[in-house]
Amino acid sequence: MASKTERQTAILQLIGEHDVASQEDLRKLLQKRGVSATQATLSRDLRELGVVRVPGDNGARYALPERVVDAIPALETLLPQLFSSIDGVGELVVLRTLPSGAQPVSDAIDAAGWRDVLGTVAGENTILVICRSGQARQDVTARLTELARGH
Repeated sequence: MASKTERQTAILQLIGEHDVASQEDLRKLLQKRGVSATQATLSRDLRELGVVRVPGDNGARYALPERVVDAIPALETLLPQLFSSIDGVGELVVLRTLPSGAQPVSDAIDAAGWRDVLGTVAGENTILVICRSGQARQDVTARLTELARGH
């Protein structure tokens, strides 16, 4: 059984060498190297290593933060790949993404500079979008839903 340091080193190497789209893909690649790990262990390792999910040509993939281009991808690119659901109440929108998708989508919303959005707060897969009014929330929800559908 590999030590934590050996496992995390292997994770960094694999993410650098392959387009790893999911924890299951990563687990299989590790297994080929003789390293076994549970999903919970991989999730913890990825968080400790600061690995992020970024959009790619063939869907989202894991990447090292230092290899992520400084430019923030557009919402039109991110939302169709990472969107899960959306709902809201009052001036608040709750946007759910695929795992690890909240931060890049939140950054893209903030970068878009929409007048109706005061700001965002992102977790692992949930974004809280604070709007200027109830009407602004409805408009933002409709706009985000359309972008998620690829329109």
